Amino acid sequence: MAENEGRTEPGTDRGEHPGAQPHPQPCGAAAEPAPARAEPTGGRADGPGGRAELAAARPEPIAPPRPLDAIDRSILGILESEGRASIRSVADRVHVSRANAYARINRLMDDGVIRGFGARVDHERAGQGASAYITLKIVQNSWRTVREQLRALPGAAHIALVSGDFDVLLLVHTPDNRTLRELVLTRLQSIPEVLSTRTLLVFEETDLPAVPPPPGDGDPAPPARS
Repeated sequence: MAENEGRTEPGTDRGEHPGAQPHPQPCGAAAEPAPARAEPTGGRADGPGGRAELAAARPEPIAPPRPLDAIDRSILGILESEGRASIRSVADRVHVSRANAYARINRLMDDGVIRGFGARVDHERAGQGASAYITLKIVQNSWRTVREQLRALPGAAHIALVSGDFDVLLLVHTPDNRTLRELVLTRLQSIPEVLSTRTLLVFEETDLPAVPPPPGDGDPAPPARS
């Protein structure tokens, strides 16, 4: 696709990054204070006192997370694909006691490995049929300012500061291509710190788990229940 100077339609460039503007350096955001931790009461992720409520009450981790073993990773695999799985179900599937599974999930929350529980949404069926990844080049040292403005965009789903030919990668979901076009031309390109954009339409997508699934048939024998 040929690059064009100036502001253009989605699917095209907004011009070259001026040579005088180096890429921004990643900056870590300061941790915000969190409410006091609630006492665990067990239950499902969506029930009163469940894991979603516990996750919201936990402060941001300070110390580095403890190493994960095979059982921890199996628990993460289950919860990523089935966020509403009960403690009993998780314990049975990773072959540990319910107390052990509960303690492991609480530790994963305390360490910041599990940041919360949510629904996996089919955006097209939810009325957001046009999705796109948008790359941005931004003014040096403007990441925090740009990030806050991108968070306010309707349909923004993921924002990342990256290295390479562009500075920021943004994933958006919108009802249709016209809405997407307006978001790029009216909202994104009006941000003073944004130097150029490129829009990549998503034709099809598949969510993959970030950790291996639990062991299946033919795998080594499960560890002893503790």
